[in-house]
Amino acid sequence: MKTYNVLFLCTANSARSVMSEGALNVLGKGRFHCFSAGSKPSGRVNPHAIAMLDAIGYDTRHLRSKSWEEFGTDEAPRMDLIITVCGNAKNEVCPVWPGHPTTAHWGYEDPHGDNDEEKRASFEKIFAQIVRRTEYFLSLGDDALAPGNIKETARKVSEFKVD
Repeated sequence: MKTYNVLFLCTANSARSVMSEGALNVLGKGRFHCFSAGSKPSGRVNPHAIAMLDAIGYDTRHLRSKSWEEFGTDEAPRMDLIITVCGNAKNEVCPVWPGHPTTAHWGYEDPHGDNDEEKRASFEKIFAQIVRRTEYFLSLGDDALAPGNIKETARKVSEFKVD
C-alpha cells in the first residue's frame, strides 16, 4: 500500500497547517506522511494548536514553524499533494515543487480571540472543521488517490462544507 506525502501550507505555519498535518497523520493511520510549512513562518507553533493535536494523540514534540523553502529542494521528500489552508497562502506565488504534485486549497478561517477562552473556542471550532474535512477525504477510498483521480479528489474535498 502506497504512503502519500502531503504538505499543508499556511503563511505563518503556526496553527491551521500544523493542525492539518497532525489530523491527517493520525486519522490516516499510516497511509500519509504529512508535513506543514509557511511562506513567512512565525517561528513558533501556537500552543492552542499543540493542545488540539495532543488531544488526538499526535506527537507534538517535533513540531516547529518552518519555511516552505525546506520542501522545494531536490533533497526534500517528494510530495503527492500540496494543500493551502489559508487565503494568503492560496494567493501567494508558491515555489515550483519537485515532481509537480497536485495542489488544492482547503480553506479555514484564522483562529482568533481577544482572550484565552475565546482563542481556545476558536481553535476548537477550526480543528473540528479540519477533522471533518480530513474524515471526508479519507472516506473517498483508495481509488480517489490514484494518479488519475487525485486532482478531482482534491477539488471535491475543497468544496466539502465543513461548517
